[in-house]
Amino acid sequence: MPDRAKILLVDDREENLIALEAILSSLDLIPVRAKSGEEALKALLGTEFALILLDVRMPGMDGFETAAHIKRRERTRNIPIIFLTVVDSAPDYAFRSYAAGAVDYLTKPFDPWVLRAKVAVFVELYNMNRRLAEQAAMLRERVGAELPAGEPADQAAVLPELSRRLTAAEEELVRVVELVRKSGDPGLAGPVASLSGRLDHLRAGFDALT
Repeated sequence: MPDRAKILLVDDREENLIALEAILSSLDLIPVRAKSGEEALKALLGTEFALILLDVRMPGMDGFETAAHIKRRERTRNIPIIFLTVVDSAPDYAFRSYAAGAVDYLTKPFDPWVLRAKVAVFVELYNMNRRLAEQAAMLRERVGAELPAGEPADQAAVLPELSRRLTAAEEELVRVVELVRKSGDPGLAGPVASLSGRLDHLRAGFDALT
């Protein structure tokens, strides 16, 4: 079984981190805390995350500066970021959030159901991308094998297994697309389109082998 997706929670206030963990407790993920931008950047050095929930207002390195560092790093630039801030924030915070590379922006107090639904979709996308990466590796291995006519039975069994996995991924993508449609969140359109393109590419490569 693959490791559960990890979500990085970044907020300088302990009570906010506790609240976020409680909201996300019903989802199949592992929350990781960071109480400053510096702690967040250290956590990102050695751990892979599906999503970052990032508070804007923090002493020292604020959310915008933290996001700028994240987006400059090759290893972390593609991790989705959702900014969180209080409702009385400066009017340009939403614009600055999207300019900093955030996929979404929520004001506190936010609806727990809305946050949980958004996080659930990003976790689904992350898990699908991991599965597609595994299937792409299988496909590359198959293509590079250059099997003769009398190929061994264990190698011949790879194609049916890959076909099953691709079909399962295509069915799951349909479900994710429906979740995104119901959420009405335009920030999810890009990641879903990218995932769909990768899956189409895998299917085309598989079809070329059969």
